Amino acid sequence: MTFTELSNKIFNESVTDYHKTDFIDTPIKNPYAVKSIEYYLYLKNWIDTVQWHLEDIIRDPNINPVEALALKRRIDKSNQDRTDLVELIDSYFWDKYSQTKAKADASINTESPAWAIDRLSILHLKIYHMEREVERTDVSAEHKAQCTAKLNVLLEQKSDLSTAIDQLLADFEAGRKKMKVYKQMKMYNDPELNPVLYGQK
Repeated sequence: MTFTELSNKIFNESVTDYHKTDFIDTPIKNPYAVKSIEYYLYLKNWIDTVQWHLEDIIRDPNINPVEALALKRRIDKSNQDRTDLVELIDSYFWDKYSQTKAKADASINTESPAWAIDRLSILHLKIYHMEREVERTDVSAEHKAQCTAKLNVLLEQKSDLSTAIDQLLADFEAGRKKMKVYKQMKMYNDPELNPVLYGQK
């Protein structure tokens, strides 16, 4: 099983498990061993799935402003958790390929493996919700046709991205690419770097 075959399987499980209740406060029941890569992949997609629905809720034009602010804070926290988890998954790859000797002409990729996997996780959510649009019975034939066309593009994108990620990992394995990871260094959540926050001290 390739890494993306494993990832796609776990992302499907997570999306399916969440939608059994379709409730943002459903407790996560991660079925994988703690600190395993499978555990982190499931957790990654669960965070993405909950945040997807938080983003839907906050766009309600009639939302109470106090509730909206609380949701915005929750989304900010979710984004930080997501970033932290992506960096943790990159640490897994860093450890895995740390002993691989890069070839003299080895190149650097535009993004790390975990950020590509982040996009794959989000694609699963796009596909799931586009499938629900295609299945709706309260919409026009035109709406269904448009959503079907979009779904086909998303499925092709998922296949292409999976192939690209597995090729990237194979390039790391063979030394054709060298892995280089940069921390995100987000500034707006940091009380030492956000002038609005440190200005209040």
